[in-house]
Amino acid sequence: MIHCNCDQSELPLNRRDWLRQSAAGFGYLALAGMLNSERNSLHAAEIDPANPLAPRAPHFPPRATRVIFLFMHGGPSQVDTFDYKPLLERDHGKPLPFAKPRVFSAQTGNLLKSPFKFAQHGQSGAWVSELFPHVAACVGDMCIVNSMHGSNSRHGGALLELHTGSDTFVRPSMGSWITYGLGTENQDLPGFITVCPTLTHGGVNAYSSAFLPATYAGTALGNAGVSSDQAKIPFIANADGTPRDAQRRELDLIRQFNQEHLAAAGPDSTLESRINSFELAFRLQTTAPALQDLSHESQSMHKLYGLDNPATANFGRQCLMARRFAEQGVRFVQVTHSYKWDQHENLKTDHARNALEVDRPIAGLLQDLKARGLLEDTLVLWGGEFGRTPVAQGDNGRDHNPQGYTMWLAGGGVKGGLVYGKTDDYGYYAVENKVHLHDLHATILHLLGLDHLKLTYRYAGRDFRLTDVHGEIVHEIL
Repeated sequence: MIHCNCDQSELPLNRRDWLRQSAAGFGYLALAGMLNSERNSLHAAEIDPANPLAPRAPHFPPRATRVIFLFMHGGPSQVDTFDYKPLLERDHGKPLPFAKPRVFSAQTGNLLKSPFKFAQHGQSGAWVSELFPHVAACVGDMCIVNSMHGSNSRHGGALLELHTGSDTFVRPSMGSWITYGLGTENQDLPGFITVCPTLTHGGVNAYSSAFLPATYAGTALGNAGVSSDQAKIPFIANADGTPRDAQRRELDLIRQFNQEHLAAAGPDSTLESRINSFELAFRLQTTAPALQDLSHESQSMHKLYGLDNPATANFGRQCLMARRFAEQGVRFVQVTHSYKWDQHENLKTDHARNALEVDRPIAGLLQDLKARGLLEDTLVLWGGEFGRTPVAQGDNGRDHNPQGYTMWLAGGGVKGGLVYGKTDDYGYYAVENKVHLHDLHATILHLLGLDHLKLTYRYAGRDFRLTDVHGEIVHEIL
């Protein structure tokens, strides 16, 4: 029995009476916890609707201030690029000596050795295949993570999980979350730009803001079906030659009408985003044309990025534009090599062609960023939506493999010259220091000074975040 020292009585209380009288206290404790959580979270209410892209302070001092994501759409093979497996070569043609995953894309056969030679590079002795001779010279600045794993073996789900943290639902993209959390450093440019994004496997959902305000969606320059020399920020040309002062008066009138509607109808993030997009488009007419004009770059810079070679020029332009955007304060820039890395057959021929197209431009980007002092606070991320199987599909192909694969990071507070994590002896499963995509997202946000537990947005009655209810920071690579 529990006794209550009160004025009314010294009568003993049974458990039911005590809980009835004290239950309100539990509610107050819960309320206090929720209010404290609200104070520690970044919500839309903290953002100025008139200037939603204004720079915002991170949760703690950042090591990186911007991100360049080099997306290899289709899924590069880890055992043919950065994850050397001598036993795979020794046991070529033999059955895999352990069970394959229960969920897979297609039927596969026996072990298939890599057709490419590997060599060690840099002080770290990182193994890199002959596919990437230029990138191999940069391993001292790279952290190669050989223990990535995801949850989906299909392109669409895996691509969305990489970009948004969810392989099932439409969620804001990584670039949108980062821009929402930090704003952008240049008010005359979008905070999130994606160059030649994919049209398939999720399409616009890979760079949309979903339920975040539309201001934080990626601005697409062209698409995968357009050459990068035609990839320009859309709708910025003054097509009818209207004088700038007249344009300004037109926009002011439109803004007045829209704000009057907002005042009468109440908050509307879509309309607020549209007002801001008109203003940004007006400013872009002045800033974007010169920024997208690569003719001002020197011939040596063109050569560094491979613009002098038809095989590398298309992706080289994307990488050079990424540097120019990042240099001017764009918070998140993505460039996509799409959709070429899905080698269910013709592995040797097609992986060699793909790597040739991107190797020199990627190395040029890393070298250029480093020479300009930008690599210190620019995080570069490379990888695809999954890896590939060490067993054969058909005669000379590999199937999808989300169980264990490679991505690498450089700059922005990451340890250079580090190879982190391992797959098994044949490169099928991540087995040591495993890094899930949720962990990768948490780590990227941490490098940017954002606590992934506090970067939230309230929608449909609950707080959402990029990592949902998952994610552990990989401190060992920092």
